[in-house]
Amino acid sequence: MKVLIINGSPHENGNTAIAINEMIKVFDKNGISTEVLHIGTQDIRGCIACNSCAQNGKCAFDDAVNEAAPKFEAADGLVVASPVYYASANATLIAFLDRLFYSARFDKTMKVGASVVAARRGGLSATFDELNKYFTISGMPVASSRYWNSIHGTTPGQALQDEEGLRTMRILAENMAFLIKSIALGKEKYGMPERND
Repeated sequence: MKVLIINGSPHENGNTAIAINEMIKVFDKNGISTEVLHIGTQDIRGCIACNSCAQNGKCAFDDAVNEAAPKFEAADGLVVASPVYYASANATLIAFLDRLFYSARFDKTMKVGASVVAARRGGLSATFDELNKYFTISGMPVASSRYWNSIHGTTPGQALQDEEGLRTMRILAENMAFLIKSIALGKEKYGMPERND
């Protein structure tokens, strides 16, 4: 079992990474492998609605999106993590997700999704909601914790002082691991939900 983690922060070792690393410890304990793609500093443009992906099976712009698509398809779960900018996710991450979810035409049903957000103070719940929409439009169950999946910190490393945020990440990863394992068992016994396309 595997979880693909997208770090949308431009700071590879910032507060968003602290949240991700707290989750990775739990995934490791549960025998779930992880791969982190750090896309926050990459030059990723937005979708131009050319629809060439419908014919070619991949995005017209050959960048991190096309690199991530087969990894996403092979994964049982996807974690999308972002810092908060003006009560919103990092624009690079949003461009990446728009193109990834649209151009990767494989069935995403029952892959478990989780969003993680990091901020100094405000905009966390708006960003959390923004990121979850990619999962809910794709038939992906959304993993939750005991609070919104957020952590606080301003300067790099400050999130290590947010005990509640760190605990939220650990619970999120435990719940996500449970969902991934439960869905695998459910697929074996019951198969996939009937599609009504």
